[in-house]
Amino acid sequence: MENLKTIKIRKTTKPYPILNVKYCDTFLSKLVGLMFSKEMKPEYGLMIVEQVESRMSTSIHMLFMNYDITVLWLDKEMVVVDKTLAKKWFPVYIPKNPAKFVLELHSSRYSEFQIGDKLELVDEN
Repeated sequence: MENLKTIKIRKTTKPYPILNVKYCDTFLSKLVGLMFSKEMKPEYGLMIVEQVESRMSTSIHMLFMNYDITVLWLDKEMVVVDKTLAKKWFPVYIPKNPAKFVLELHSSRYSEFQIGDKLELVDEN
């Protein structure tokens, strides 16, 4: 897979550890996502970025996935608008509300996020 840039994000609604997230904004990186990977460490994730908010463009599939994941859908303001615990090999998940970002995290992170939580990019410079 192509070299993806890594960004750091955190929840703003209460103190929260920073997550290292692969930023996917190209067609190929979004298409491949986490498919075929063996595992995901709890402190890492993947962020899929779309040009505009949409339900269909931010839908995901779990085909060729070897593990379950937490999925958060975020609007253009990076507010969580939907979430699910996505099961491996499930054909499709569509958010209930339009989103611009899809954040895929370790399955153990599901209870740490709620609809309405705001996330932010962290600038460590």
